[in-house]
Amino acid sequence: MERRKDTTNLLKQLRSVMKEKKYFTEVLHAYLIPSGDTQRRAYVSGFTGSAGSAVITLENACVWTDGRYFLQATQEMDSNWTLMKEGLASTPTQGEWLISTLPSRSYIGVDPEVIGQSEWTRLKNQLDIYDHRLVAVETNLVDLIWTDRPPIVRNPIVPLELEYTGSTIANKLNEVYARMGRTNVKILMLTALDEIAWLLNLRGSDLGYTPVFRSFVMIVENSVTLFIHPQQTTPDLMAHFKVEAPGAVFDIRPYSAIACSVRQAIDAIQGGLVWFSNDAKYFITSLVPPKRLKMGATPCALLKTVKNSVEIHGMRNAHIKDAVAVCNYFAWLEEAVQEQVVTEISGAHKLTQLRSEQRDFVSLSFNTISAVGDHAAIIHYAPKPETDIPITMDALYLCDSGAQFKDGTTDITRTIHLGAPTEFERECFTRVLKGQLKLARAVFPKSLKGDHLDSFAREFLWERGLDYAHGTGHGVGSYLNVHEGPIGITSKPMPDDPGLVEGMILSNEPGYYQDGKFGVRIEDLVLVVSIPTPHANGEYLTFETLTLVPKQTKLINVDLLTDQEIRQINDFHKKCRDVIGPLLGPHAKSWLWKETQPLNPKLF
Repeated sequence: MERRKDTTNLLKQLRSVMKEKKYFTEVLHAYLIPSGDTQRRAYVSGFTGSAGSAVITLENACVWTDGRYFLQATQEMDSNWTLMKEGLASTPTQGEWLISTLPSRSYIGVDPEVIGQSEWTRLKNQLDIYDHRLVAVETNLVDLIWTDRPPIVRNPIVPLELEYTGSTIANKLNEVYARMGRTNVKILMLTALDEIAWLLNLRGSDLGYTPVFRSFVMIVENSVTLFIHPQQTTPDLMAHFKVEAPGAVFDIRPYSAIACSVRQAIDAIQGGLVWFSNDAKYFITSLVPPKRLKMGATPCALLKTVKNSVEIHGMRNAHIKDAVAVCNYFAWLEEAVQEQVVTEISGAHKLTQLRSEQRDFVSLSFNTISAVGDHAAIIHYAPKPETDIPITMDALYLCDSGAQFKDGTTDITRTIHLGAPTEFERECFTRVLKGQLKLARAVFPKSLKGDHLDSFAREFLWERGLDYAHGTGHGVGSYLNVHEGPIGITSKPMPDDPGLVEGMILSNEPGYYQDGKFGVRIEDLVLVVSIPTPHANGEYLTFETLTLVPKQTKLINVDLLTDQEIRQINDFHKKCRDVIGPLLGPHAKSWLWKETQPLNPKLF
């Protein structure tokens, strides 16, 4: 049984610092830890989910998070904390809660290096109406009490070869400059690490599972400045820039010089706009005069979502390698659980080992969600030694995993049962599958935004009063972020979503979760491709499924499927056989053949 972290003393220390007037001129009545500051929030609250913001007042402590993490947060946080369930009508926003809770003329502090410009502006405007003050506190207060925090990782930065990127820095810069010129932008600031890695054809390993490095980039006319830690600066970087963009001027400066350099550039370049992404942090956007500040998805954010032909080829190849590893894992697991104890953690380690044997494997793309029974009802469950349990033949097993290969990023979820599933488990699995199939075969106009497709995946769950508390799909990078914005398939519009076009890659992952019982999720990655139509060739799109691992037919209630759906599953399973079968050994191949038997031979 997992023990909740006792946060009593941590909160006492933090509140003491808030009262000191040493790091701000007034007593802080509240201190914010925004969602992006996951490590500090986890340290203070015990909640380890990837999304969630914390608010600590002198008397209360709350965490706001979305439906993916309600159950996890309840299990991880102790009694000092209150869970605020975002998305429910009864849950106030942070601003509303602060206004109703704090005494008049309160000071609410936040580190300007971890709060985004848009979040700062929205909250400040809301608080100002009620005479509260949102203030920037330059010293992070959590760091003052986190005395044993691990050191910041700064690993080598390495070039990614053209055989993987498919486009030189020069080609990318030409398009970036064109888009800057069309909008009178004189300075483009890149603060999103995946945008920087994509533009410069560089990769790193400063953050777990994501091949990026801590950095900023400033782009002005014919000049690119990269801000990184001095120990990461090597002659190889400048040599890489000269080969990939011989006509451009590159400069490498210390990471700590970003604020000074932005001020100098603004003073030197009169007129024109300074462009930041919407999630750029307030400490740097606040340096720009309001009339010159342009916020919105940057050219790099939009360009990298559309994969070129080399990246698409690489993503297809990465998914073939990934399927070999996953098929080998499930074939091994099916027998292993009958002969030995295989736990959530040891199973995940076995899968990692199998992936690591594939060519150009770099790392996992996220921490494997290996979840048995009621653990699978925790949407982003991460097994720990204190929660680890055996994978058995008596419960559903949900495995959500992925890899970073040099030629692509993968993300796949399969739910299986190694014994005899209940009829309700089969019904839930089948309804989730029906939704995934409907989305996969959808035909839609070019530039349609993802939120218009979300209900396709939910329809058959809704028929039974069921649903799931997460988006249906997220964008995926090419050897970059496994969650890549600004595209997605969600129930609400995404602010910077440009609409779906050919070459984008997303996940298709509906699910169903019954708290305390089980969870089902089926996830494939899909490529947006054009499809001929009788009246508008080239203007309509559909999805090509990249993932090539079968869905467990034992869990499918065929009586709930239409003939069209049966054909779709059989066609998919035939492709798994044709593409993956020749790459497997005898044991895994036998497993694949068993798992891909036609649901109805007449339709095969």
